[in-house]
Amino acid sequence: MYEFLKYDKEEGIATITLNRPEVYNALNDKITFELQDVLRSVGKDPEVRVLVLTGAGKAFCSGQDLKASQAQENRSFIDSLHKRYNPIIRSMRNLPKPIICRLNGVAAGAGCSIALACDIIVAAEEAMLTEVFVNIGLVLDSGSSYFLPRLVGSAKAFELSTMGTRIKGKEAFALGLVNKVVPHEALDEAVKEYTEYYAKAPTKAIGLMKKMLNKSGSFTLEEALDYEAYCQEIAGNSADYKEGVNAFLEKRKPVFKGE
Repeated sequence: MYEFLKYDKEEGIATITLNRPEVYNALNDKITFELQDVLRSVGKDPEVRVLVLTGAGKAFCSGQDLKASQAQENRSFIDSLHKRYNPIIRSMRNLPKPIICRLNGVAAGAGCSIALACDIIVAAEEAMLTEVFVNIGLVLDSGSSYFLPRLVGSAKAFELSTMGTRIKGKEAFALGLVNKVVPHEALDEAVKEYTEYYAKAPTKAIGLMKKMLNKSGSFTLEEALDYEAYCQEIAGNSADYKEGVNAFLEKRKPVFKGE
C-alpha cells in the first residue's frame, strides 16, 4: 500500500512503521506525503483506538534526507515545511486518539519533532533524541520549538536546541521527555502495556482530553473552565459514559466501545 511505510491494524491497535532502514528512516518527499495519507486514514477509521509510531531497523527517524533535498535545485524551506512536515504534526496533534511512540533508536531533527508530537513516548535505553538543526545552521522546525520548552522548560530547551545535545533514554526520562525507558529487548512489552489499555479505553473521552490539553497552554482559567464544560457535555452524552455508569452500578468492569 505504501512504498516507505508499513501499516498494520489488529484489535483496535494501528502501527505505522517508517520503513527506510538503510538511511535510518530519513524523510524524503514521498514518505512525508505517505505519512499524511495514513494519518488521515487512521483518523477516519472507527476501528482504530490507539496508534503506535515506530521505525524499522536501528533508528526511529534521522530527520530530513539531506541527500534527497540537496538533489533538488532552488528548494524552498517554507514550502517544504508547509506542504510536507507541518501537516504531519497537525494531524498527529488533532488525531482524537492516543499516539504511542515506540522509540527504538535515534530520533533527530524533524524525527525528534515527530517523536515529541506523540502523546506517550516509550524509549529503549539506547534510543536517542537530538535537535540537530543547529549542526547545519538551521533552526527548530516541525513543532520542536512548541513541544520542547513545554516539556523541559525554556532554559533547558535553549541549551538542547542550540547545542544539538544528544539525550539517551535514561536522561530523556529524567528530563521528562519520555514516559518510560526500558532495555531494548523489553520495548515491545512496555509498548504493549499502553496499547492494551488504550485499545479498551473510552476513546471518545480520551480524544476530548487530548484536545483540552492541547489548548490548555494558551487558555486562561475561565476559558479552560468553559471548554471543560463544553467537552464534558459531549462526553456525558456518549455511549461509553452510559456503559461506565452501568458497569459501576453493576459492579463489573466496563466494556468501552470508543463511542
